[in-house]
Amino acid sequence: MKVNWKKFNRKVHYWGSIICAIPIGIIIITGTILILKKQIEWVQPPTIKGKGITPLVSFAEIFDASRKVQQANIQSWEDIDRLDIRPSKGVIKVRGKNQWEIQIDHQSLKILNIAYRRSDFIESIHDGSYFHDNVKLFVFFPSAILLLILWGTGLYLFFKTYFSKRNVKIKRASLET
Repeated sequence: MKVNWKKFNRKVHYWGSIICAIPIGIIIITGTILILKKQIEWVQPPTIKGKGITPLVSFAEIFDASRKVQQANIQSWEDIDRLDIRPSKGVIKVRGKNQWEIQIDHQSLKILNIAYRRSDFIESIHDGSYFHDNVKLFVFFPSAILLLILWGTGLYLFFKTYFSKRNVKIKRASLET
């Protein structure tokens, strides 16, 4: 039985695009936002530079300074998701589990910035883990594979059509001469 590749590719495109439309749409929208995260303060607060390049404060002092910021609601180390130490910028970013970010000068303990950080939340939507790890693995990952297949079959259709039209033009030109 001979397979009609043109018909097969069209069916793959037809059904594949419907199957992966929502996950790929989510990936495209959130990916676009993440590309612009440094330009949009609403997504990720800008890093405010502190003084010097050598951190002079202890973890205990960082924790005490962070506890004073009400929005972050930090009562214990368990409330802190991560510390991001940037010696070249003179800042320590303390990110609470509630997504509030506190930027502290790493020499004076001065609070440089307090802002809500949405980039991690948007990233969790982008990779599907926001919904559930199984959604990430069994919906978003297969959608990515399907998109790769659609890309490949689309290129096949494009070049097949291109070369078919080119061959028709060549045949017409040779018949006219």
